[in-house]
Amino acid sequence: MAQLGVNNLTFYYEGSYDNIFENVSFMVDTDWKLGFIGRNGKGKTTFLNLLLGKYEYKGTITSSTVFDYFPYQIKEGYRRLPAAEFVCELKAGCEQWRIICEMEKLKLDAQVLYRPFCTLSFGEQTKLLLAVLFSGENDFLLIDEPANHLDAGARETVKEYLKQKKGFILVSHDRDFLDACIDHVLVFNRKTIEVQAGNFSSWWENKKRMDNHMRMENEKHRKEIVKLKTAARQTRQWADKNERTKIGFDPVKEPERCIATRAYIGAKTKKMQSRARQTERRLEREMEEKEGLLLDIEEPQSLRIMPLEHHKKTLIAASQYGLKYKGAEKEVFHGLSFEVNQGERVFINGPNGCGKSSLIKAILRAAGKDEEEESVSDLEESGILRTASGLVISYVSQDTSSLRGSLKDFCRKQRLQESLFLAILRRLDMDRVQFGKEMQDFSEGQKKKVLIAASLLTPAHLYIWDEPLNYIDVFSRMQIEELLLLYKPAMLVVEHDVRFREMAATKVIDITPL
Repeated sequence: MAQLGVNNLTFYYEGSYDNIFENVSFMVDTDWKLGFIGRNGKGKTTFLNLLLGKYEYKGTITSSTVFDYFPYQIKEGYRRLPAAEFVCELKAGCEQWRIICEMEKLKLDAQVLYRPFCTLSFGEQTKLLLAVLFSGENDFLLIDEPANHLDAGARETVKEYLKQKKGFILVSHDRDFLDACIDHVLVFNRKTIEVQAGNFSSWWENKKRMDNHMRMENEKHRKEIVKLKTAARQTRQWADKNERTKIGFDPVKEPERCIATRAYIGAKTKKMQSRARQTERRLEREMEEKEGLLLDIEEPQSLRIMPLEHHKKTLIAASQYGLKYKGAEKEVFHGLSFEVNQGERVFINGPNGCGKSSLIKAILRAAGKDEEEESVSDLEESGILRTASGLVISYVSQDTSSLRGSLKDFCRKQRLQESLFLAILRRLDMDRVQFGKEMQDFSEGQKKKVLIAASLLTPAHLYIWDEPLNYIDVFSRMQIEELLLLYKPAMLVVEHDVRFREMAATKVIDITPL
């Protein structure tokens, strides 16, 4: 059993404002099924790249194992080729028969290996690349968010597959996925690194108990500090008052005193001043300990949303609705009937390719979102789809590629009040130091938070979010859950996070592929 040791690791990007890691040390076994947990921007993907030797760093990383990373980067020239022709470049020495064996475990037909890669669905591509990843021997595998964009069925297949494996680090923000696949956690807390046996839920329960204990200890220290401050102040006042009595006394009023008493008073004052200094030193220690107690406590800030109230109860109504691409013989879906009413959080559920995003774009077009019309101009409709007149929609796309430039420019373009927008990002735990960066330099999770913050700040009758939680850290997901349960905005959501859907949805629309 090999070990991976990290000692005094320090790293920052050239030109960056802050260190990503500073004197980080920990050790893990390479046969663990290790879940990697942390806020967006804490350096999870960066750490995996450090293991792969992509960046220079200070400190040491020691291991006798070979690392391999998912997702593989497919060169543009290879995307039109069958994967069988380039898998050896992805993983040196891999054999196709081993890949096919892994594909069977992932419920993937062997013929997928011989079809042009660009013709495969996202789920098929993910499964195929995972099969390549696990086709070697004795590698320590670095798996970075494999469940993003996967539908429920594909997630379940990948989850069951990883259950049977070991010897990997898994980065994921899906609580259900982590609970099923890991036996240890590596946590990048706010100020410290933690390694613990168990899955996400067991770690989270332990953390909540520890945070509660730390809060109680903090309260105890706070009360002790108040007492110490009072004692130090009184002792200092007594010492100063006693010191002033050394000189200037009236012999008539104080006949028992003489010049010789000055030495006695001075000695007494010295003791009192020493006692005050000791109390102040103890006070400093108590304050330092108090500050240390709160370093890693997760205190998610409450979020706010400003939904508008429409004069109609029903915001969207569909009856026997269907969509088909122009020129295609087969419909994407048909016969879909549903309503979205005020106060409802409606989740659209279905496998990849069943038309969830197409349905959202058709609704945006029906509601007069001009910027979306071009993307659905090749769709033909059947049945009835109605939206309430004057419906104001706040939309979060799953695509973040348009986010470029500064946050100031983004606020100006979106007509957002910059100070409020930045306050929401802070509540989503984005560090202020990030505000000076260009958005294209943000992590994918930070880009998603920009879109969500803009949506929360936009008053609307209906909030339409298309896969909003991809790359969003688990703590922010729980913040958003609490927000939706508190404010009850009308929403139409596509999201594959099972735990989030169970908590937030009031209604689920199932789209069955034809």
